[in-house]
Amino acid sequence: MPVMTPRLRNTLLTLSLTGLISLVGYEGYRRQAYDDGVGVQTVGYGSTVHADGKTPVKAGDTLTPDRALITLGAHVSRLEMQMRACIGPVPLAQPEWDAYVSLAYNIGAAAFCKSGIVRALHATPPDYGGACAQIRRWVYAGGKKLPGLVKRREGEYRLCRGADSLPTPALPTSGDGANTP
Repeated sequence: MPVMTPRLRNTLLTLSLTGLISLVGYEGYRRQAYDDGVGVQTVGYGSTVHADGKTPVKAGDTLTPDRALITLGAHVSRLEMQMRACIGPVPLAQPEWDAYVSLAYNIGAAAFCKSGIVRALHATPPDYGGACAQIRRWVYAGGKKLPGLVKRREGEYRLCRGADSLPTPALPTSGDGANTP
């Protein structure tokens, strides 16, 4: 029987080891930069920019496995900060957070923050099931439905739905922005 975790303020969540292993599995490791299929140079574990978050990957760039993990960690840290800002005080369970981080790593924080996922989470009460279902919409790249994305999104969706029926703490009503569960 799986261990159930409560929904917590997203300020208390970071990508779990399970989420990291899943993300690394989806992305795969490539030592040398390659075209991701839609014209973007990618290296390491799906990185399109280097660890500084600014320098784009270019053809011929390489990353050792150690540097690729460091780069992945830097990207995930920045991504999580952006996600916390756009999700706001909506409490999430660890499996939901892991699924959303994996998706956002693949589509970018800007697309994630404008997505139906965030709109569903901002509903009153939050539509957790609807937010998870939105993951399945992100299966296109370069205007084409890609089987690899369909498979990845199905895994992210199942991870997200693993959080169903978890307790959800009440949101603060005082408007003080408290970050305690």
